[in-house]
Amino acid sequence: MKFGLNGIRTLLRFLDNPEKQFLSVHIAGTNGKGSTASMIASIFTAAGYKTGLFTSPHLVSFNERIRINGKPISARAVTKLTSIVRPEVKKNNSTFFEAVTAMAFKHFADSKVDIAVIETGLGGRLDATNVLKPLVSVITTIGLDHTYILGSKITDIAYEKGGIIKRGVPCITGTRSGKSISVLRTICKKKKSRFIRVRSSEIRLKKITLDGITGNFFAAGRWMKNVKVSLTGEHQALNTSMAVKTVEEVVRREGFKIGEESIKKGLGNICKYSGLQARLSVLQKKPLVLADVGHNPEAISSLCRSLRRLKFKKLNIVFGLMQDKDYRQILRILKPVTHTFFAVQAKTERSRNAAELAEELRRLKVPVKEFINVKHGLKEAIRQSDGLPVLITGSHFVVGEAITSLKNEKYLTINQ
Repeated sequence: MKFGLNGIRTLLRFLDNPEKQFLSVHIAGTNGKGSTASMIASIFTAAGYKTGLFTSPHLVSFNERIRINGKPISARAVTKLTSIVRPEVKKNNSTFFEAVTAMAFKHFADSKVDIAVIETGLGGRLDATNVLKPLVSVITTIGLDHTYILGSKITDIAYEKGGIIKRGVPCITGTRSGKSISVLRTICKKKKSRFIRVRSSEIRLKKITLDGITGNFFAAGRWMKNVKVSLTGEHQALNTSMAVKTVEEVVRREGFKIGEESIKKGLGNICKYSGLQARLSVLQKKPLVLADVGHNPEAISSLCRSLRRLKFKKLNIVFGLMQDKDYRQILRILKPVTHTFFAVQAKTERSRNAAELAEELRRLKVPVKEFINVKHGLKEAIRQSDGLPVLITGSHFVVGEAITSLKNEKYLTINQ
């Protein structure tokens, strides 16, 4: 892993600086980046604009990372872009993420998108995507994750995430941490950027079901009422509010024509218009199998709150995660909603050993069975469901393997 912007700038110069050839929204944050980015992209697509979306990591196919109007980049386009960038990547020893970022920007520029929504890979200040001059910078939430890289204090992480704020470019955030807010506000003041907070008083969540949420959201001086959002979980209300405020700000700054009807249409069809998956999503109904890519304590806490609100008392949980995560805290958070754990190990060298997870679960006195891979663990969880829902969570890698297993497809992983 390599951080810094010199490598990506060299690569982009070779490609005639595609990052300067399209309008963008740039998104960082500990949790909620993917959902918020997808909501924003979905709204622009619903309004009739050609919309690029760059997210990571992928679940099943690399092509998911680069999308236009919800459709993944074609294999042919990937092959073409790879052949273009390969010589320069080898010459400069570019990282995987630098190469993919350059390919995405080149694809969006060549496709003449009206706007692109770009999610950071990790952090913000030194992330390869941070060469953009976006219309709006969005920082979703700030929590303790990737501390070995971003710092062990919440203020350190806020500083790194806040590194995406550009001079004169407004910043929208949903973070609740007072210390984080102070750091972001200071950065905005130095850069003469408007600081816009999403407040809980601007959100009225009315209903939550497995099909999504319904609520009222305040933006642009008015309440948008009875907005149906096709993602479930109470945390999606905050993401929705950030997405709506971001779209309103882009409209104000650049003159896009997006009315309330398009906003509601986009939010009601997020998976269709963006391709987003596995945000407390239903993978199958009999037995009920749910999937969520939560992979740190904050995200798992939000997941559990949503499960309780949805009246799920106990679930069989297929769980695996990466070595850099605080697995002890995550398992403690999951314990109250667990009937039986099915500890699994994803097909990546970064995966934590299932036996280690099982050992901690036994210490917590939680029923657990361990498996060497996701496929076998999922199969047993479904076979032994006995009327209880099955939840797959802990990592994009685990969820990706589970999706392919349910579809009887081949899973190909990469360690990125």
